[in-house]
Amino acid sequence: MNRPRPCWAAAGIRPKVAAQLIREYIYLYGAVCPKDGTCVYLIMPTSDTACFQAFLDVLSRKFARHDILLVVDGAPNHHSGHLIVPDNIKLLFLPPYAPELNPKENLWEEIREKILLKEAVLYIERNPKIVKSITSFPYIAKSF
Repeated sequence: MNRPRPCWAAAGIRPKVAAQLIREYIYLYGAVCPKDGTCVYLIMPTSDTACFQAFLDVLSRKFARHDILLVVDGAPNHHSGHLIVPDNIKLLFLPPYAPELNPKENLWEEIREKILLKEAVLYIERNPKIVKSITSFPYIAKSF
């Protein structure tokens, strides 16, 4: 993206100087257990199938002795034919335009309010009571 910016020049001369704005994005992959507030996060450079696969692999290894029901939206990398879902993870796809059904969405709002992403993630990971209070919807709590 280019946007003209003011700069110093000799009197009577109007220079044309473009300033290039480069935006860099990072992507936060996350999973939470509403029952006990346990969180897993992975900061990745892109949002693609390879990064989602890496996140699933990390999640699967960290909780190898657990069966995981992971609620996901309709992002293309969640539906990819190249995705190999580990045996202990089952993906539950949300219907379109229904992010409010995903308990993780409320936690994303909490994280977005923090200025520094890494500090916000550490704060959330270290406070399972907060995570539990934000993500444990009544219909989820009744299923425990």
